Amino acid sequence: MTFTIVAEGLYKRYRGAHGVTALDGFDLRVPGGIVYGLLGPNGAGKTTAVRVLSTLIGCDGGRAEVAGADVLRDPATVRERIALAGQYAAVDELLSGRQNLVLFGRLYGLRPAAARRRADELLERFGLSDAAGRSAKDYSGGMRRRLDLASSLIRQPRVLFLDEPTTGLDPRSRNQVWDAIRGLVADGTTVLLTTQYLEEADQLAGRIAVVDAGRVVAEGSPDDLKTALGADRLEVVVRDAGRLGDAADLVARVTGGRPDVDTDQRRLRAPVTDRMAALTAVVGVLQEAGIAVADIGIHRPTLDEAFLQLTGGQAAQRVAVTA
Repeated sequence: MTFTIVAEGLYKRYRGAHGVTALDGFDLRVPGGIVYGLLGPNGAGKTTAVRVLSTLIGCDGGRAEVAGADVLRDPATVRERIALAGQYAAVDELLSGRQNLVLFGRLYGLRPAAARRRADELLERFGLSDAAGRSAKDYSGGMRRRLDLASSLIRQPRVLFLDEPTTGLDPRSRNQVWDAIRGLVADGTTVLLTTQYLEEADQLAGRIAVVDAGRVVAEGSPDDLKTALGADRLEVVVRDAGRLGDAADLVARVTGGRPDVDTDQRRLRAPVTDRMAALTAVVGVLQEAGIAVADIGIHRPTLDEAFLQLTGGQAAQRVAVTA
C-alpha cells in the first residue's frame, strides 16, 4: 500500500521551566484519498503532530514524509503540496467571500483572471455563490468555515490538514462542513482530521489513530476500534420482574454464559459472537416460555467507549488493531 503521510518515531519536547514532551515516538501511516482521523484528549499531541507534518515547527527526532517529500529536509516541497485549515476560520471579515478567495488566489501566484475563475469555482462548490458579494463578517459560523476550506483549496492540494474544523459550530453548520469534507475526498484529496468530537470521526474517517501521551496507542477503522473492546452485547428487558430469573436461565442456555442481571431495570446483558443468530434464538425461547419482553436488541461498543478505554492510562502499551 502507498501511504501519503508517513511518520516514524517523531519526538518533540517543548523547552522551558516546565518542559513538556508533546510527541514521544509518534508513528503514523495514512493511505491516500481518505479522511484519516486523529483522536485524543487535550494535550495528547494531536496538534503538535499536525504542526510538525505541515512544516510549521520542527521536531527533535524521527522522520516524516508528506505527499512524497521529506518534512525536515524538503519543507518547501511539502508546503507546495499541502494546505492547512486551523481551528478558526482565517478569513478577512471586511472583504466579501469572493474577494477573500481572489486575494488568496493572487497570494498563491494566480493571475487576476485565473484567481477570479478559481474563486467562482470554489464558491459554487461550497454553496456560497449566493453570498459571494456579502462581507464575511455577515456569514454564519458554518459559512465562514466553508469559506476557509475553500481558500485552502485554491491550489488543489494533495493533502489537507484540518485541525478541529467544527469547533463551536451548531449541528446544521457542522453537517455542511462534513459534506464539504466528503466532497474533497471524493475528488482525491487526502484529509488528516484532528477532532475531539467522536461522532465526527465516526461519520467521516475511514481510519482513525488514537493518540495519547504523544504516541499512537491504537489504529484502525472505526469498526476495528469498537470491535477491539470485545463482543457485541445482547440486551433484554422483560415486562415482569418476576420472570427475570427464568429469562436469565434461557439467555444463558443460548449464549453459553450467565448474563449480567439488573433487577431494578429488569434488564439482562450477555456477550454474543453471532449477533443475529443469538438474537433470533433468544426471541424464540422467550416466546416459547411465555416471557413478555419490553425491549430486546444488540448493543455494539461505541467509539466513545473505545476512546475512553484506549486513553484511560493505557498509553504505555500500543494496541494494534488491524482490519
